[in-house]
Amino acid sequence: MATVKEHYDNHLGNFYSWMTGNFVSRQAEFHDFLIKHELLPHITKKAIDLGAGHGIQTIPLAKVGYSVKSLDFNIKLLSELTANTRGMDVKIIHGDIREIDQFSGFNPELIVCCGDTLLHLDSKQDIEQLIYGIASILVKDGKLLLTFRDYSTTLTGNDRFIPVKSDENKILTCILDYEPDFVNVTDLLHERNKDGWKQKISSYKKVRVKSNEIIEIIERNGMIVQDAQIVNRLITIIAYKNKIIC
Repeated sequence: MATVKEHYDNHLGNFYSWMTGNFVSRQAEFHDFLIKHELLPHITKKAIDLGAGHGIQTIPLAKVGYSVKSLDFNIKLLSELTANTRGMDVKIIHGDIREIDQFSGFNPELIVCCGDTLLHLDSKQDIEQLIYGIASILVKDGKLLLTFRDYSTTLTGNDRFIPVKSDENKILTCILDYEPDFVNVTDLLHERNKDGWKQKISSYKKVRVKSNEIIEIIERNGMIVQDAQIVNRLITIIAYKNKIIC
């Protein structure tokens, strides 16, 4: 089984942009989300996008007026992000989201960690350490936006096979196998070339957490949950920092 980085570098990163759908409409959705939930710049006008990918969150953040630092571990996606954000107030960083303390002098008022980026860490302990780091570097009254999938219900049998996306040249199916603390995820891609269909497979682990566990971690680290709901099949949590973390 691959590590998360190996899975992205050797498999998922090659078709991630295709998988996520229409780039313009996905940006527009996030732009509308920022406005609806009043996640607009008003303190330091600085934001961090953890697991930025090719820019679905980064670009709307920059367009509403943030100076953005965008971090990801996949070179291919960062190359796409560079092209997509040309001329914007965005600094692109190749690295691990656990290295959050590198931003200690940046004074962000908003940190976003979207998609399933949070679950790509190695353990619940890693998640808690990341949230502690986020709480440490956010300015007072700064906000955190987290999204992640709800894997609390174990899928069995044929329900484990999730059709993700298909077109005339690609078919992507996700297969889930559940453990108590992890979900083993297999991305099965069938891709058409001049010789016919070719199958490509890679598997990796995601941490399996419940929304109440993440909320408890957030609250232990000096933040208050402002909103928690399901948005586009993702658990979506907005919290704000109400005290200085020592």
